[in-house]
Amino acid sequence: MMSANDITEIVVREGESRIILRRGPVGGVYLQPPTLPANPVNYFPAPLNSGTSGGVASPPAEVGVPLLEIKAPMVGTFYAAAEPNAPPFIKVGSQVGPDTVVCIIEAMKVFNEIKSEVSGVVERVLVENGGPVEFGQTLFLVRPNP
Repeated sequence: MMSANDITEIVVREGESRIILRRGPVGGVYLQPPTLPANPVNYFPAPLNSGTSGGVASPPAEVGVPLLEIKAPMVGTFYAAAEPNAPPFIKVGSQVGPDTVVCIIEAMKVFNEIKSEVSGVVERVLVENGGPVEFGQTLFLVRPNP
């Protein structure tokens, strides 16, 4: 069925359980992505560089502040805005809440709105608009509200 519909990966989640079905080339090598930590909090003991990451400028983070990660829930193409000429959903310095739409990921011609699921201020945007993203890849770093 996956071959007939040209599907290479299906991810099914229910609560903490996850099933992944992948199809690769016959005789080819498929690399398993790294196991992701269960804790979504990433701790940066020093300030983040104020340079660019993924072509997006960001201010330095505060020292010792645990930053929350917003991760890609699927493989696809990352879009920062709903349309090519529209403003991005969020940018560095934007306030987000659990239901804030932060981007769109296109997977198999389906455009999926991705919500923050955390509250805070966006510190870094780690991906380029129109670029590919992998399942579990960190898209944004968010400083939680005090």
